[in-house]
Amino acid sequence: MKRAYGKVKSIQKWPYLFLLPYLGFYFMFFIYPTIYSFMISLTNWDSVAGEANRKFVGFANYVRLFTQDKLFYKSLGNTFLFMIIYIPILILGGLLLAVLLYKLRKTSRLFQTINVLPYITTPVAIGIIFSFLFDWSTGIVNNVLIQIGILTEGINWLGSGTMARLVVIILIIWKNVGYYLLIYLAGLSTIPEEISEAAKVDGANSFQVFWKITVPFLKPITIFLLLTSIISGFQLFDEPYLLFSNINSSIGGPDRSCLTLMIYFFDQTFKSSTRLGYGAAVSYGIFVIVLIVSIIVSKIINRKEETEE
Repeated sequence: MKRAYGKVKSIQKWPYLFLLPYLGFYFMFFIYPTIYSFMISLTNWDSVAGEANRKFVGFANYVRLFTQDKLFYKSLGNTFLFMIIYIPILILGGLLLAVLLYKLRKTSRLFQTINVLPYITTPVAIGIIFSFLFDWSTGIVNNVLIQIGILTEGINWLGSGTMARLVVIILIIWKNVGYYLLIYLAGLSTIPEEISEAAKVDGANSFQVFWKITVPFLKPITIFLLLTSIISGFQLFDEPYLLFSNINSSIGGPDRSCLTLMIYFFDQTFKSSTRLGYGAAVSYGIFVIVLIVSIIVSKIINRKEETEE
């Protein structure tokens, strides 16, 4: 019995040994950088001046960030504005396209491929393409609108704050709607067709089937897309940054109208300045905001589910 117990005890060590490489890499590439970046956020450190000039300032960077930094709040407002506009359009548009393509099963593969192509296209290529499309003098969009007769002269799409925001929103929707379409198509395939057919037999029309059956069945997917969209919205960087990278304008577009939180973090840390301490404080400020918003949204969703039950 002693030998058998000893063997069992020795076998139980193997799972921990197999986990050691993963835990080692996890600590090396996630835990340690997270702790180290927080320590950096408590210092006044300019990377150009060198590590020898790093000074501990406590929470002074955070106090300045939340009480004095107007550009931080402008980037926060721009980020919220983008999300409030494009997230509902993406969710509703992806759902409607998925329902339409689900009915057109013979040609759905072709349309799925067409819609997903922008999502898998390199962001750099998309930024360059849209900068040419919406160019004030030689852009295809202005030329088409003038030839149709909608415009008499070209619009400076990327030179005006309002128009620049509109172009960024169009770019985001065009790029990501294919992803939402695929997720909803996968959800539609799990809905039993017998339920829809029974509802039609009872006299329900197509809209009633969609609103009373399809939408409730897809609610978990909608919640998943909503939460992930909010998190990815706070990480918005590629589209607005690359769109204005080829244009001689201030970072974030005209009047900083397209300055997002991640662009501001990048600018403060690596481009306009090299203040690593303040940049780390900005990153943790973004983390706190994302955490708060995610908790609020999840609580609102849970309350709605409880009231419905």
